[in-house]
Amino acid sequence: MLQPNHFPASQPDAYFALQAEQINKTVPTSDGPLTILDDISFSILTGESISIVGASGSGKSTLLGILAGLDTPTSGSIQLMGKPFSDLDEDERARCRGKTLGFVFQSFQLIPHLTALENAMLPLELRGIESGLARAEAINWLTKVGLLQRLHHFPRTLSGGEQQRVALARAFIGKPAMLFADEPTGSLDEQTGAKIIELLFALNQHTGSTLILVTHDITLAKRCGRQLHLQGGRLLPE
Repeated sequence: MLQPNHFPASQPDAYFALQAEQINKTVPTSDGPLTILDDISFSILTGESISIVGASGSGKSTLLGILAGLDTPTSGSIQLMGKPFSDLDEDERARCRGKTLGFVFQSFQLIPHLTALENAMLPLELRGIESGLARAEAINWLTKVGLLQRLHHFPRTLSGGEQQRVALARAFIGKPAMLFADEPTGSLDEQTGAKIIELLFALNQHTGSTLILVTHDITLAKRCGRQLHLQGGRLLPE
């Protein structure tokens, strides 16, 4: 069975934020190689919002990790804004992520010994931005997400929703060209999750970044402009 072509022929490469071509991922097991992703090809236009959906074990998070350069495919290639990405070594991919990409994780991934302000400042400090400028920008973004009164609180003293809002501020502070979100409301109750989603899309619209979202929530997935459906490691036709 041939993989459907998800590359619009009429669009030049400059319009693509990301292109995935014939991505395969296999891992060794005692019973032989296990295929996680099977011949995945698609493209994402600059400024698009895309959701990746599928049942548990369909390969969603593995695909997201490869797209973001946190993992490498067994075969195939990723182009990020028209330039090779998956062929870079780990250090080169890390530098590219720091300059170009933002991340929102289900488990928040806040650093426990840093305050909300320090967590939000971190991406800019890693880029070498002067501390005073990084601090001012972090306060600006934490204000946007409603946490001005919680700047100096450590993650353990924040609610789940507050921790996720810190994570959103940290993700957007560097004005990423592309934002990856992996089950961003999976650890939150329904009401808090709904507020976080509204905030996520509002911030994304404000910055104009490209959004790639992994979720099992179909209602959330439909908030995106396009849905990619994975089943058994294969991409279903759109």
